[in-house]
Amino acid sequence: MRTASPSDLRRWRRHLADERAEAAVYRELAGRRSGEEREILLALAEAEGRHAAHWEQLLGDQVGAPRRGDVRFRVLAWLARRFGSVFVLALAQRAEARATYERDADATPTMAADERIHEEVVRALAARGRNRLSGTFRAAVFGANDGLVSNLALVIGVAAAGTPNGTILVTGLAGLLAGALSMGAGEYISVRSQRELLAASRPSLAAGDALPHLDADANELALVYRARGMTLEEARTRADEVLADIALVRRTGPTAGGPQPGELHYAFHRDATAPRRGDDAPDGADGATEDEPVDEHEIVGSDVGAALSSFCFFASGAAVPVLPFLLGLEGTVALVVAVAAVSVALLGTGAVVGLISGGPPVLRALRQLAIGAGAAAVTWGLGALFGTTVA
Repeated sequence: MRTASPSDLRRWRRHLADERAEAAVYRELAGRRSGEEREILLALAEAEGRHAAHWEQLLGDQVGAPRRGDVRFRVLAWLARRFGSVFVLALAQRAEARATYERDADATPTMAADERIHEEVVRALAARGRNRLSGTFRAAVFGANDGLVSNLALVIGVAAAGTPNGTILVTGLAGLLAGALSMGAGEYISVRSQRELLAASRPSLAAGDALPHLDADANELALVYRARGMTLEEARTRADEVLADIALVRRTGPTAGGPQPGELHYAFHRDATAPRRGDDAPDGADGATEDEPVDEHEIVGSDVGAALSSFCFFASGAAVPVLPFLLGLEGTVALVVAVAAVSVALLGTGAVVGLISGGPPVLRALRQLAIGAGAAAVTWGLGALFGTTVA
């Protein structure tokens, strides 16, 4: 074994501190979870502990005093202790993605592979939270972003035309209210329509009630399975299985160990497109059992909740460019303050979207800012042109 240089010792100590800090993050998250998620997070912490042991072994008696891990792991641990939310898991996913063991000659191939697998494990855990947030979060982010961009563009366009401050303020407030009402109504209709579409696609319970009265020779049940996408042979086989169970119940009645009436219902419905608990049911669909279809409405969220979320967040975003005028600022100063405040808010919404989606927060933030700046520039140009033409 080669003699460790001072730079090697520093690098090994840094890796040791990071592994300990990362293990602490997973333990903190596990403390706020239960069941399977808790077990998974504790297993991740144990794996990071094995990695830490590798660096301890290399350092031997030169481990030195305990060091603090990288700042990102300290921030993650702090967030995990206080929130333990999908935001922390998304950040942990990005931390795992930045692992550099492939390029470190002193890390084993197994450790490098572990880190890549850990990224996928954390991605899957974060996806559960993302699915739970999807409906309301989408409405909130889009509402806030639309409010920021549209009302800033409106205020700047009107101001560029040489409009008095009082008119700019009234225009901004009118844009806030009209936009918030429009966004809320649109979100309600969108989610409500999706829920109605899903409800119309669910199999009929009355069809399940008709199963015991089917003509076994005609085997019309096979048509149901063919309509659901099975091949002719698959549909016949599936229908024969269900009809055989029906025939058994007819002859003997419900018996211990045999098919029960409720099971026949489930056998008929389980191959439908509706997702079910225990099959490929969406995370967060609590309360469903193996024999019950999951309520698809939980997938798209509440129509009223989405509408209120969209209304409130649009209004809060649209209020930002109006605030300087409400506070008595005028002219160029008011516009500069409005643009600066909206820029900060756009950077914030972009970073949050990046964190939740698992993308790079900085790039997402800059993208949001660029879109807002582009819209403001266009309306400023049109407003200035209109003002010049009128003059």
